[in-house]
Amino acid sequence: MNQTPQLVTNTVAPAEAAAYAVKVAVAKAAKSDRTPQVTFMLAILAGVYVAIAGMFYTVIFTGAGDMPYGMSKFIGGLGFSIALILVILTGAELFTSNTLLIMGRAEGKLTASQILRNWSIVFSGNFVGSLLMVALMIACGQYLFAHGEVGIKALYIAKSKMSHSFGQAIALGIICNLLVCLTYWMCICTTDTTTKILACMMGIAAFVGSGGEHVVANMYLLPIAVVIKNIAPDAFWHMTGYTAADFSHLTVANVFTVNLIPVLIGNILGGGVFVGMSQWYAHLKKHETPEEKAIAEASANLQRV
Repeated sequence: MNQTPQLVTNTVAPAEAAAYAVKVAVAKAAKSDRTPQVTFMLAILAGVYVAIAGMFYTVIFTGAGDMPYGMSKFIGGLGFSIALILVILTGAELFTSNTLLIMGRAEGKLTASQILRNWSIVFSGNFVGSLLMVALMIACGQYLFAHGEVGIKALYIAKSKMSHSFGQAIALGIICNLLVCLTYWMCICTTDTTTKILACMMGIAAFVGSGGEHVVANMYLLPIAVVIKNIAPDAFWHMTGYTAADFSHLTVANVFTVNLIPVLIGNILGGGVFVGMSQWYAHLKKHETPEEKAIAEASANLQRV
């Protein structure tokens, strides 16, 4: 007897994805409570992975010359996508995707203190991982490659990021993490690894192409430029035709006040509110009809009598 063929799919329904995102949020918070050292190590690894992508992004743009703006951004974005691919496939802890922990608070399963604890550990670990890669790249002298063009490109990338106003940096942070968390959302909507990788490639290409600002990426891209500016030998400046004075705005204080702080605010809004809360409201929040609300109120009144 012939059996009706069943549809085989590797996708997850939106409501199921939202419920899964809450479970992940609760699990992440529990892990940072029970074994903060594990969360911290996974956060260091995520910082390293994003810094690797930042390094690759810098090399891709070195010598790009007259490549059309849009095409160069698209190619750079594809290269940068290695960051989220590594984070998702290895289970590392990335601050920007962890902004979705807000969904756990909306469901009443996490407290604000649990979320802030996780964010503090992960943010710190991401920063440590990024700075480790800065030290490694400086130690290997990568900024001297291509007759110093790699170093100059790193400086110009940072200079561009430091040119935004405070409000503009917040807006670019929102755009960035809106796209990063939507990319993460696409990844949890499928169980297929190849599909996850393709989602990362297109989602991150969109984020880079939009000019969005990612606080963890900037933990590498800005510090390495500041270090190059301050430790590069005279031979580097003679070789490239620039001077440290050309990048006077690149200071440690400005890295935080001009970029990292406003971008951090924007990333939390873009990921936690624009993606997390909207998905929670659409798929998990219980929406009562006027009739159901009236019945519930009547029942409550009866219980008080």
